[in-house]
Amino acid sequence: MSDVNVPPKPRQPFGRRLFLLLGSMDLAITLLLVLAVASVIGTVLQQNQPYADYVIRFGPFWFDVFETAGLYDVYSALWFLAILTLLVVSTSVCVTRNAPTMMKDMWQMRTQIREKSLRVMHHNDQWSVALKPDQAVARIQAGLSDAGFRVRQTEKPEGILLSAMKGGLNRLGYLFTHLAIIVICIGGMLDSNLRIKFAEWQGDLKVETRDLASNDVPKESRLTPGNQAFRGSIQIPEGRVANVVFLPLRDGYLVQELPFTLKVDDFRIEHYATGQPKSFETDLVLFDDTLPEPIKTTISVNHPLIHKGYAIYQSSFADGGSGLTMEAWPLDERAGAEPEKFEGKVFEKRQMTWGDKQLRLELDSFRPFNINPDPTEEDPKNVRNFGPSFGFKLRSPTGEAKEYVNYMVPVMREGRPFFLSGVRSSPAEEFGYLYIPVDRQGSLKEFNRFLQRLRDADAIEVVSQQMMLETLTQMSETDSPRLRASLQETLRTLVTMFIRGGFTEVSNFIETTLPEGQREKLGPAYLSMLREMLARLYFMDRDQTSPVTEAELLFLQDAADAIGSLSRYGSPVYLSLKNYDHVQASGLQIAKAPGKVTVYVGCTLLIIGVFILFYLPQRRFWALIKQKDDESEIILAGMSNRNPRDFDMFFDQMREKLRQESGNSSSQ
Repeated sequence: MSDVNVPPKPRQPFGRRLFLLLGSMDLAITLLLVLAVASVIGTVLQQNQPYADYVIRFGPFWFDVFETAGLYDVYSALWFLAILTLLVVSTSVCVTRNAPTMMKDMWQMRTQIREKSLRVMHHNDQWSVALKPDQAVARIQAGLSDAGFRVRQTEKPEGILLSAMKGGLNRLGYLFTHLAIIVICIGGMLDSNLRIKFAEWQGDLKVETRDLASNDVPKESRLTPGNQAFRGSIQIPEGRVANVVFLPLRDGYLVQELPFTLKVDDFRIEHYATGQPKSFETDLVLFDDTLPEPIKTTISVNHPLIHKGYAIYQSSFADGGSGLTMEAWPLDERAGAEPEKFEGKVFEKRQMTWGDKQLRLELDSFRPFNINPDPTEEDPKNVRNFGPSFGFKLRSPTGEAKEYVNYMVPVMREGRPFFLSGVRSSPAEEFGYLYIPVDRQGSLKEFNRFLQRLRDADAIEVVSQQMMLETLTQMSETDSPRLRASLQETLRTLVTMFIRGGFTEVSNFIETTLPEGQREKLGPAYLSMLREMLARLYFMDRDQTSPVTEAELLFLQDAADAIGSLSRYGSPVYLSLKNYDHVQASGLQIAKAPGKVTVYVGCTLLIIGVFILFYLPQRRFWALIKQKDDESEIILAGMSNRNPRDFDMFFDQMREKLRQESGNSSSQ
């Protein structure tokens, strides 16, 4: 037998193949899965935060990886918008391909079906009745109509075919759900920052990274009022106005101008008994030239003001530039001098001169309440209010800065009061705390006096000489000038090292200077002599006839610990908050979503479509009535596009109903 050459199937044009690919279910499901994963990432990973926070959280390597992937602003990333656009195109192609067929199927009664097809359907039945065909047709048609079916009668060679359909609008469910996806995606694109990205590509817009006042932001970093979508924030102090909002973008921000002006008349905050915020609200005035009079209203959390499509939310609160009265207690060679009193405002930056140091003081924050953990034996999870605090930075001429947070009210620790000051070198670090003991007058005078005594060369000379003589007397070596000079110099050196680096530097000196064989013996002796020197310097002017109290010894111990930590504290002064004039600022979030209505329309279509799909299934019945001798033979068949189990019961009910309608006879 010779081979038969089958001609190859002609290949479809590229355009046709692309059209079929775009309208395929596989592509649509893949795109939906990718968008679902991206949405999970956008939900888990907090979006549009300052880049410094991401660097601290992930480190430089993963920060660059995530930044390149656009994960810090997922919903406005180019790849996300591209997938969204492709999903719109794919779904539109799918609707274009299938809408005509579905619309036709809504009304088509399928009158071309044959007897053989009816007999092989899963749901079918057959019986005979002692009626003429036209009588049987009338009764079956009436029964189907009573059940809500549209019925059409068709003459066939083998008999009369009744085609019935119910729930033809079910096909609208498919169309509505697909159209809903298109409409929702379009709404999402309208609410994206695609316009901003396009302006950046053209070079018309530049992200500002400098810390500037809103009026100083250049034109290329400002957005004029329009119908573009945005979500930004602004903090407005009480009694102040604003007509712009700041939009965080990558490592900087943009300024969005508003077509109206907002004024904060008053900001109120309620606290729980512990001091934690309970609720807060703002008395807001909105000025708009298009309005006959300003809008005065009160907004609170979850109760925004909506004006011309702009939603103004109460989102947070902050300091609005509180006035602070401070005292600068010297911690350097000037220790013992009276503290310098001065005033400042939060967000103020000023150049300060303390001794031989030029530092820029940057007042960053003020908090009237600080709810911090304070565990006790009875309640390990106990928290309490530590009182007011203010945060600031001290920046050197080279630009390096240390960040501080000082508490106004003494904090109790092991039953003793301390002034508390936190310090760190970068935001990536946790605060380390300096505890300065408070004297009986509730001030720093006693601590400052002790610190000044430790820096007094004459006082150190007197005390070291006394200790040297007493020590040599006990050793019976008072006649050795060399030993006397060496011992006195050692005592002076120990105090100098302690002032410079605390007990840590003294311990390092012992480890690195003393011979290994003598280290175990002389090390404790050196530390003991240092503690004795510190005690004598502290009690130098005290009445020696009265006994030393435990409170004095504890204060000496606490003061020595604090002074030993000053080298790591890094400030020539301790700033003590004496008074404040609290000014609050209302944190507002302002958003505009021109695609919101579009999304709502899409969601409505989706709800309607899903309802139709689930609750309006399409059901079809066919009844073929044939003449058989003096009887009529009825072949009944049915099908449904959803819920086959429910249709099992429905078919049984309809079969019994139609049997009764057509008359009592035996089933064939």
